[in-house]
Parts: sequence; C-alpha cells; structure tokens
Amino acid sequence: MKRTFTYKLSIVAFLLPALILFIGILIAPIIMSVIYSLNDFKAISGSDMTYVGFRNFIELFSPELVNEKGALYANVNYMGDALLNSLLLAALSTFIQLPLALIIALKLSKGIRGERIYLSIFFMPVLISTVIIGRLWMNIYETNGLLNAALDALGIKQQVFSWVSSKITSTKMPFQGGWTGYKETALLAAFVPILWQYVGYHMLLMYAGIKGVPADLLEAAQLDGCTEGQVNRHIIIPYIKPILKVCVIFAVTGSLKSFDLIYTLMKDTRRAELPSTLMYKLTFLNNRYGLGSAIAVVLIVLCFAFAMLISLAFRDKGEKVS
Repeated sequence: MKRTFTYKLSIVAFLLPALILFIGILIAPIIMSVIYSLNDFKAISGSDMTYVGFRNFIELFSPELVNEKGALYANVNYMGDALLNSLLLAALSTFIQLPLALIIALKLSKGIRGERIYLSIFFMPVLISTVIIGRLWMNIYETNGLLNAALDALGIKQQVFSWVSSKITSTKMPFQGGWTGYKETALLAAFVPILWQYVGYHMLLMYAGIKGVPADLLEAAQLDGCTEGQVNRHIIIPYIKPILKVCVIFAVTGSLKSFDLIYTLMKDTRRAELPSTLMYKLTFLNNRYGLGSAIAVVLIVLCFAFAMLISLAFRDKGEKVS
C-alpha cells in the first residue's frame, strides 16, 4: 500500500510542473480574457474597470449603434464583416489549399526523380517569417510592382484592369493596379501568399502520412488491377484520414487567428479586416481593452467549436470525438 502511494506521489511530482505551466500559460489567460470581456476599461492597469456584462459583445455584433443623442450611426468596429472575411479565408484554404497540397503529396510520394529537392522547395516558404512574406508580396501587389509589370509585359494589363473595374470593384474610380487597395480584391490578394506559404506545410504532413501506408496494401491493390486513381481514392486517402483532419483544423483555425500577414501586407486593414486585426486596433490603438478581450473570447469559442465540428465530420461510425 505504501509503495503504491509513493508511486502515485512520484507521478504527481513529475506532472505538477507541466500542469502549473499549462494552467499559467493557457487556462489562466482564457479565464482572464473572459473576465475582461465583461468589463469596460481604457487603462492597461484596469484601474477604471467597470462591469458591463455582455455589452461589449452586443456592441461588436451591432452594425449600427445609438449615440448619446439617440441617433443611429455606423459601427466601424463591426465584428460581422471581420468574421465573414475569416470564414472566406477558411473556405479558400480548405477547398483550394488543401486539395492542392494533397495532389502534390500524392505526386511526390510516387518516387519521382528529385523528390527530396521538390520537398525542400515546397517547404521552404514555411521557414520564412510571415512578416517578411507580407512585405515581399506588398511590393508585388503595388501599382508599380512585379504583378502589374508582368501583366504589362504580356500585353494584357489594360484588359485585366478594365475587367476588374467592371466586374469586381464597386467603386466608380477605374482600377489602377493597387491590388490591396480595394475591398473586393484585398482578401483574395491576401490569400495568395497564404497559399504560397502554407501549401508546403500541409503537403509535408500528407506526404509523411502517405509514406506510412503499408506496402502490402498497395501491392495487393496493384495485383487486383486497381488504377492509380482507385488506389488514391480507396486506400491512400482513407488511410491518411486522421492527417487530413488535422490539416483541415489547422487551416480553419489558422484563418480565424490570422494577423501578421494581413497587418504587414495591407496599408489599411479595413479593406480585409479580420477579427485579430480588429482586436489589435481596439486594444492597442483605441484603448478599448474590454472590446479587444471580447474578440479574443469569440475567437477561442469559434476555434474550439470548429475543431469539434471538424472532428465530428471526420469521425467514423461508432468512434468517439477526441
């Protein structure tokens, strides 16, 4: 009995430091964010903190607000548009980035010549700082940037500008080539560097999973006369289903939390506002710490909810959601 108690005490002693760090780094900030979101204060010390309940959340999700004189005015801190932009980024990442990564992983896993070189090339953007990537693509998208120079060299610059002016942008001013300067093009312009940076990350995860498929399954399928497409569809993709689930969770939650690339790429984030950029402006530029904390709470809840929904969607019959 004494030996069992000593054994359990040793387990607790080894787990306690990690548990303290987990509570201090993850659990405690979440609890404090919830507390702050229910208060209104403009000093980082919280000396003027006033309890307001759910008023911060109501203000965030109200497209129009009433001022002291009773007149309606547009809410520049409206959270709905920012969430919609994040969901659009999540959809683009899920239905464009991940299928592209899967196609590349399937191709490279067949043992083509220069396989390791291609892996390094595709993964290289992941190693570059997102801030550097944002500045790089900002120069590409400028009026005198590389993209417009390439369109001019191909002789289609004016045709593309005219098509964007008539079909995409809603402003009466003609499109002049500033791809991040228009609300209709800014979000898509932001997705391209996101695709360029992270497609290699998801590709490597999928590639590692494909390499783990038992060789006897593939050999048996070949002996049965299965085509390459049938092998991919009925053997490889179902086998790497757990990895695909992780990739979808990373893509969706990453889109909800995206900040650094948008902030460095856009001169004005209002054209592609995301919850994280709105939270930064409210917290550090307008000193609305309660509103900023409310956005943080919304992001935490959404990331957890999407992770659970994705796990549920990938669950096999009879399997518990983990």
